[in-house]
Amino acid sequence: MKKIVIFLILTLNIKGHAQFAKSMFSKDPIINLENFQKQRVYFGFYLGFNSYDFKIDYKTVGEDILIKKSTGFNVGLVADLKLQEYVSLRFEPGLYYTKRDLQYPESYFSTLPNPFTPTSSDKLREVNSTYLHFPLLLKFLALRTGNVRPYILGGVSTTLNLSSNSKSQDDNVEERFRVKPWTQNYELGFGIDIFSEYFIFSPSIRGVFGLNDELIRDNDDLNSPWTGNVESMKTRAVFINFAFH
Repeated sequence: MKKIVIFLILTLNIKGHAQFAKSMFSKDPIINLENFQKQRVYFGFYLGFNSYDFKIDYKTVGEDILIKKSTGFNVGLVADLKLQEYVSLRFEPGLYYTKRDLQYPESYFSTLPNPFTPTSSDKLREVNSTYLHFPLLLKFLALRTGNVRPYILGGVSTTLNLSSNSKSQDDNVEERFRVKPWTQNYELGFGIDIFSEYFIFSPSIRGVFGLNDELIRDNDDLNSPWTGNVESMKTRAVFINFAFH
């Protein structure tokens, strides 16, 4: 949080602390880019961070698969179409990279018809994912106050996982974890447009909720310790993006 706040202040403080304070917090602020959002269409780009997770439902009650999350990065483009004064349609295609480690409990291997003692590599599956993400979002804007305008947004998205291994004939026996290449999601979030003298800086945070089961089961093995007890595996994620228009 400290790094984000520092980044925000440095980005907006274009001509020094005095002008920043005057334009953002005075009773009579200097209005920046007053007519920018009156355009029918405008474009931008974003950089950001992500934290991906899996929501796993099980066939039978037992120990959960532990998911170790990491922080990934995002980069993409923004196209904003004004529908009316307080509503716009946004398309934000981007490249998202992330990693998740799935840690399987030893009990998953001891209850098999032919139980065995797992090695450390048997109990760990590294899921490296490179996503092409295509969200279509509605952005609902509040009234502008000085150089600040908050908003909420929501919509649907589809995602292509370039690292899905879906075409591989190998499965977890060969240490190959497989998921489906395409997934559908819905997204909800909020953010704020901050108007500087030359551009709009727009930090936002939103949640992403997968709608379909992504897991590809192991080949002809209903008792697979890695996939046999999984009813469904769906993406959950949090995005923090910093857009510039």
